[in-house]
Amino acid sequence: MEYSIHELSRLSGVTTRTLRWYDKIGLLKPSRVADSGYRYYGAKQVDRLQDILFYRALGVELARIRECLDSPSFNRLAALHHHLAALQAEKTRLETLIRSVEETIDCEERNESMNDEAKFSAFKQQAIENNEATYGQEVRERYGDAAADETNAALMGLSCEEYAAWNELDYTLRQRLEQAVEMGLSPDSAEGREICELHRRWLSVTDKKLTAAKQKGIAELYVLDERFTRYYDKTVPGCARFLRDAAARWAK
Repeated sequence: MEYSIHELSRLSGVTTRTLRWYDKIGLLKPSRVADSGYRYYGAKQVDRLQDILFYRALGVELARIRECLDSPSFNRLAALHHHLAALQAEKTRLETLIRSVEETIDCEERNESMNDEAKFSAFKQQAIENNEATYGQEVRERYGDAAADETNAALMGLSCEEYAAWNELDYTLRQRLEQAVEMGLSPDSAEGREICELHRRWLSVTDKKLTAAKQKGIAELYVLDERFTRYYDKTVPGCARFLRDAAARWAK
């Protein structure tokens, strides 16, 4: 089966302008271009466009998508399994939030006060499920099921105030990281030391048995695993590497 650019646009919902842009940047080349200049797409191109849309739905940038799809090690089936896991995690997240909103509405309609812990339990559970879906396998393989389960239990056991403070620590850590990288500071600097301490404090909230070696190992994952890297480098590239190097230098 072969599609013209207009037919593929109607089939996929992607505009012809976008398809032409994908062609220009080398993300999706047509199978052939007729003498008239019209682009035509075959089965391989249709599959590739589907893969592109899966990645886009997960928020992956176009340059990174092209890099993934063009890699000799790209395995479409493995990628699809990853997409499914991510989408299932998002489905679970939304279902949890829906239940929380429904419970809140129910309390409001009955003019009752909702338990403060219940107000935030959905968000804590969401954080755990997202982490498990995205990083769970790597963390469990490296540190064991018991350590991972203890971390999850510690997170669920946080009070409203502790949970808010934990999130504030994460925000502060990322802000300081971005500022340090933008200013061209070294991980060996005093700022690098303070960032390492912020990282230790943040990890210690959910890991009471945190060691320097474990902190360094976790920071190393930020560079080795693109999903961690993407989290820290979302706004300012280089933050994950800075944090890894700061932990290697200062964690004690």
